[in-house]
Amino acid sequence: MSILGSIAVFFVDNILGQPALLISLIALIGLIAQRKSFSDCVTGTIKTAVGFMILTKGSDIVVGALLGFSPVLQAAFGIESAALSGPGLEFMIGTYGGAVSLIMACGFLINVLIARFTPLKYVYLTGHLMFWMALVMVSVIVEVNPATPPWAMVLVGSVVCGVYWTIQPAYIQPLMRKITGHDQLAFGHTSSSNAWLAAKLGKFVGKPEQSTEEVKLPSWLGFFRDITAATGIVIAVVVVIAALFAGPEGAADPSGQLNYLVYAAIQGLTFAMGITVLLVGVRMVIAEIVPAFRGIAMKIVPEAKPALDCPIIFDHAPTAVLIGFLSAFVAFIILMIIFGLLKWAVIVPPMIMLFFPGAVGGVFGNSTGGVKGAILGGAILGILLAFGQALITPMLSNTAPVLAQLADPDWYFVVLIFKPLLTPILALF
Repeated sequence: MSILGSIAVFFVDNILGQPALLISLIALIGLIAQRKSFSDCVTGTIKTAVGFMILTKGSDIVVGALLGFSPVLQAAFGIESAALSGPGLEFMIGTYGGAVSLIMACGFLINVLIARFTPLKYVYLTGHLMFWMALVMVSVIVEVNPATPPWAMVLVGSVVCGVYWTIQPAYIQPLMRKITGHDQLAFGHTSSSNAWLAAKLGKFVGKPEQSTEEVKLPSWLGFFRDITAATGIVIAVVVVIAALFAGPEGAADPSGQLNYLVYAAIQGLTFAMGITVLLVGVRMVIAEIVPAFRGIAMKIVPEAKPALDCPIIFDHAPTAVLIGFLSAFVAFIILMIIFGLLKWAVIVPPMIMLFFPGAVGGVFGNSTGGVKGAILGGAILGILLAFGQALITPMLSNTAPVLAQLADPDWYFVVLIFKPLLTPILALF
């Protein structure tokens, strides 16, 4: 590997590949640019890193719970999923990992340069999605022309990813301002398409004054105003119902120690714990990164805004988070049954993607359409994932079709747009 390639791989693995380190490094640069004291620089950097690690730990708990009851749902509906680390994914990462790393590094540089010299002042900091978007682009390129030389693969992938990482936060920012009430944070996530649709269509079904956070409930349902209690109860009930359909064998505790219904209920409560931890981390990160980023905005990339992962909006409408997820789940399950009956496609509920982007749809839909908008926003996500999984799986059949099961909505649009667009270009190689 060349020296440049080695440097890029080191940067990706040790900086971009470590979100807590990347965010804290950005915070440190911002604090230094503001000429803060040594003590303030140390405190701000460490608290940013720790806050992001808390956020990540909360996300890991949520993901673990989702993965825990995914087999229960599959058993309940009698479907089977391809392994997430199947041969296609292993092949792509093992064969093209170097190109993916270079695309991440060069694409991030393009993003920063665009932010520095154009009015699009957004710096994309959602590191793990940089990896997945780069991998999706490599898969598209290989599908179009497996003989594409590495330099062309890196060039095309870097330009597409760098431009996407700039435009994506930019076009969603007006809607983001409506949610946060300020212009200091941007939304950097590959669920922007369903977020945009949720906000744009939400106003046609409801009113923002009828927010999910302002709904009047009977006193005995007051626990729904607490996100931890509401999430724990609702998710536990959903998983227990699925466990009843799956039966003792399909919903059994992997350790064999608990009754299958008790195990299902605990998975729901674990999910609620993860949400609580995640929100604590979100508040901590925002409290540190926003003031620290002002230094970068003043000295390095004027007026720059950090584009961060979807949990940064969850605290603005926590009830909408739950509604969006449930609505997305129901919409996907309905379409899964319809597709199966029509023998059109076999699709599998991607619980992680149904939750995070579904929650995003709920929050953005709520911002313009209240409760009805949140329901619609989640349903839009479920519909996009169902049709996207059915359409994109065969389009990636020669590389890593499992990417269609792991996808956020924007991935689908990238494949649908760039596979035909790049066909005449890559045919030249």
